[in-house]
Formats: sequence, structure tokens, C-alpha cells
Amino acid sequence: MPLATNPLIQVTPGLMIWTIVCFLITLFVLKRFAFGPIQKAIDERRDRIRQSLEEADNAREEAHQLLEEHRKLIAGAKNDAEEILAEARRVSESNVRRMREETEADRQRRLEDTRKQIEAETRRALEQIRSEVADLSLIAAEKVTRKSLDDADHRRLIDEAIGELDFSAFEGSQN
Repeated sequence: MPLATNPLIQVTPGLMIWTIVCFLITLFVLKRFAFGPIQKAIDERRDRIRQSLEEADNAREEAHQLLEEHRKLIAGAKNDAEEILAEARRVSESNVRRMREETEADRQRRLEDTRKQIEAETRRALEQIRSEVADLSLIAAEKVTRKSLDDADHRRLIDEAIGELDFSAFEGSQN
């Protein structure tokens, strides 16, 4: 019983040798002309991928460094802003204090001016009162004596009347 009745399964030594020779020639041609360039392309691609990964790692590291620098700059800007605000507060407080001092000095100056005006008006009023008292004294003395007095008598009576009056009550109220 022949098992190898199918020509594809039958072992034919001549065909087998020619198949091996063709295979070796094809292998040699592929190795010489195809596998080298294909391997070279694969190696180049592997190198490009490795280089791209290294560049990505470098870019990631650089991005991380830039992020840290950015955070430091933001922190520095915040500190600068806080210092500027603190300085502005100090200047503002200084200006407020200076304005209060100037306002107080102006108020004191006005009070002093007002006090001086009151004293001057009081002196003027006292002089006017003395003058009126002297005139009234003359009129009263003329009526009492029923005669007219000369200028020397008038002056003497005025001085006596003024000397007898007590103006200390008026002068004490102005202080």
C-alpha cells in the first residue's frame, strides 16, 4: 500500500535538492540585498525612537525646571507685592499722622489767634468803659457841685474816679 500516492507528499530527491538550492540562493540574495537594508532601516528607526524618547525626557525635565522657576518668580512677585503694600501702608500712616499734626498745629494757631483777639477786644472794651465812666463821673460831679469845672479839675476827678474803680473782676474773667 503506497502511502505516498499524492505527488505533493511523495519524496523526490531531485526536486528536494533543487528546492534546497533555490531556497539557499533566495536566502543569499535576501541576506545580501534585502535583510541588510531592512535591518539598517530598523536600526535607524530604533535610534530615532531612542533619540525622541531622550528628547522627550529632556523636554519634560526642562518643562519641570521652567515650572519651578515660574513658581519661584510668582512667589517673589507675591513677596514684592506684599512689601510694596507694607510700604504703602507705612507711607499712608505717616501721611495721616503728618496731616493730624498739621491740623492740630493749625487748630492751636487759630485758638491762639482767637485768644489774642479776645484779649485785644477785652482791653478795648475796658478802655471804652473807663472812658465812659470818666464822662459819667464828670457829669455826676458837675451835677453835684452844680458848677462847671475847668480842665484841670476834670482831669483830677477822672483820675480819682478811675483809681477808685475795681476793674480786676473784668480782667480776671478774660483769663
